[in-house]
Amino acid sequence: MSRSALIIAALVATTALACAEDRSVLVSCKAMVERASKDANTASEAELTRCRQVIREWALRDARTTVDEEGKPLR
Repeated sequence: MSRSALIIAALVATTALACAEDRSVLVSCKAMVERASKDANTASEAELTRCRQVIREWALRDARTTVDEEGKPLR
């Protein structure tokens, strides 16, 4: 992979993190995935895929975070 391709990939990853959804999107996605596990006709596959990605991103973000939303230490 060329150096410029690595730089572009890093910029895309940084931009994706910068425009992350707020926690209300996470809550909505968790509810949608839960409903879909009980009733197969509740959401489209594209919506479920997007919601699963949002949940994964939040899990990774929370794992790296050492403070809560108010700045208080988690550990």
